[in-house]
Amino acid sequence: MRAELRYRRDRIENPDYLNTVEDVDVLIDELLDGPANENLAQIIHLDREQLRPGWPDHELQVGVDKELQVGVLSFLDRSGNYVTAGPAESRNAPEYYLAGHWTKFPDQTEIPIGLIREAVKEFLASGGQRPTCVTWKNQYPDD
Repeated sequence: MRAELRYRRDRIENPDYLNTVEDVDVLIDELLDGPANENLAQIIHLDREQLRPGWPDHELQVGVDKELQVGVLSFLDRSGNYVTAGPAESRNAPEYYLAGHWTKFPDQTEIPIGLIREAVKEFLASGGQRPTCVTWKNQYPDD
């Protein structure tokens, strides 16, 4: 298990790594405790194939909101672009920030932090597959 991790401005060029499921809890806690404009991480599993050197065939993004204790996941690979399907009462157009860069997610995509942790652990343990412990929806339903 090894995944490349980017989420802070000072770590974009020199990424961190997730090597164990315990590292996932450290990541989520750092995102929760960090600045509000750095609450989204990009994770690339290193056990998956690359389209060409330096071009991964997938990406998992994980965002957390400290105040609401919710988060969002997005996953993309050759099969499509997906986001977590949150309950109807979750926020519309939540915003998260990867190293200070703004990302707006679709409506009703936030889920509890516990599910975020579980899904990222599954992603790491499965070799970079889309987690099955959460419900997904197409990020671009009109496509």
